Amino acid sequence: MAIRDTVHRKLTYEDYVLFPEDGQRHEVLAGEHYVTPAPTPGHQITSGRVHLKLGTFVVERQLGTVLYAPLDVLLSEHDIAQPDLLFISNERAAILTRTKVLGAPDLVIEILSDSTRRRDETVKRDRYERFGVLEYWLVDPARRTVRVFRRSGAAFLSPLDLSAAADDVLTTPLLPGLEIPLSEIFA
Repeated sequence: MAIRDTVHRKLTYEDYVLFPEDGQRHEVLAGEHYVTPAPTPGHQITSGRVHLKLGTFVVERQLGTVLYAPLDVLLSEHDIAQPDLLFISNERAAILTRTKVLGAPDLVIEILSDSTRRRDETVKRDRYERFGVLEYWLVDPARRTVRVFRRSGAAFLSPLDLSAAADDVLTTPLLPGLEIPLSEIFA
């Protein structure tokens, strides 16, 4: 849910750091404040499975860093996201500071839920595309699918739709050799 202030000015990171520590996820996207309740167990199970597969692959090959929410990703003065999972390659490691990520991760992963689906598919997709995320995965536990957006130049290409029903395997050119059967994510 977006929360507008009465004057309706675009919110900034300075406003964001004043939000209460209330157990909910706060984000500012295009200057608007969004609040999401804590994730459900099903969401966390799916996120954990993706994190385990992706994180193990990245750590074993020393390719970079895989992180999970809550973690502030400062895309711009008016865009502070908390993606469910993200990957930052060694080449872009300088964007990782002691307290937050300053810039676009290589890969961002959102686990869809009823409360976040619309925002993840529209507002967040737009912000991630605009600010240089190289690849964006929308993992949908309800449909047992993953929608993959890959960058070409300044924009994402048409999405690649994968499903557990089709025995699809998730791969990415960002991490050659990574293969995650969707059946294992949605077991």
